[in-house]
Amino acid sequence: MLTRWGRNLSKEAVLSEYPRPQMSRETWTNLNGTWSYAITSRRDPQPVSWDGDILVPFCVESELSGVQRSVTPEDRLWYRRTFTLEHLDGQRTLLHFGAVDYECTIWINGGLAGGHVGGFDPFSVDITDFLLAGDNEIVVAVTDPTSSEDQPRGKQHLKPQGIWYTPVTGIWQTVWLESVPAARIGRLMLMPDVDASCLRLTVQGVGTGTHNTVEATV
Repeated sequence: MLTRWGRNLSKEAVLSEYPRPQMSRETWTNLNGTWSYAITSRRDPQPVSWDGDILVPFCVESELSGVQRSVTPEDRLWYRRTFTLEHLDGQRTLLHFGAVDYECTIWINGGLAGGHVGGFDPFSVDITDFLLAGDNEIVVAVTDPTSSEDQPRGKQHLKPQGIWYTPVTGIWQTVWLESVPAARIGRLMLMPDVDASCLRLTVQGVGTGTHNTVEATV
C-alpha cells in the first residue's frame, strides 16, 4: 500500500535531512537516490553489467525501491554509484551507512574498504585512502540468510505468512559521506544521574592524544 508520502517522494531529494541527531557536522554529502543494482549468485564475482536502477535507501523488496525483487540466501545483491570530489582537503572522509541487512562488503575505486555484519545498527568506514580527486566509485555487495540462519531478524521470513513478514535485504537507511578532521570526537555517551542532578558525559576521541580537552556547554 503506497501512502501519499510515497507517491510524492522526489528521487532527487530522498530523505535529505541530516541523518544523525548527535554530532552534526556541516561538511556532509547525502548519497541517497538512484544507484545501479544487480542480483547474482553469491558465488559470482562483481557483475560487469547491471540489472537496472534502485532507489536507496529503500530495500530491494519494497515498492519504493523501484525493484520489488526477492533475494534468496544463495543470492548476492550488488549496488553501485559514483560521486565527485572537487579536491582532497587533507581531512578524513567517512562513508556512513544507517543500516544494511545483513552482511555487506564495500569497495571504493576497486579497493576493499571495509564491511559489516548486522542488519540493524549504523556503521562507518574511513575511505580516505581510496579516494581520488574527481569521480569515485562505490560498490556494495550484500548477502542475507534471513530465516535460513540464526541472525537477529525480527519477524522477517523467507516464506512470509501469518505473523511472518517479508524480508528486508540490502541498504535500508540513509547513506552519506562526511568530512572530519584526523583528531575528532568519535562517540558521545550521556548518562543522567538523577540523584546528583547532573549529566555525566563521556567523550571517546579518534586520533586524539592525552592533552586534548573538551568543553561542554549546557
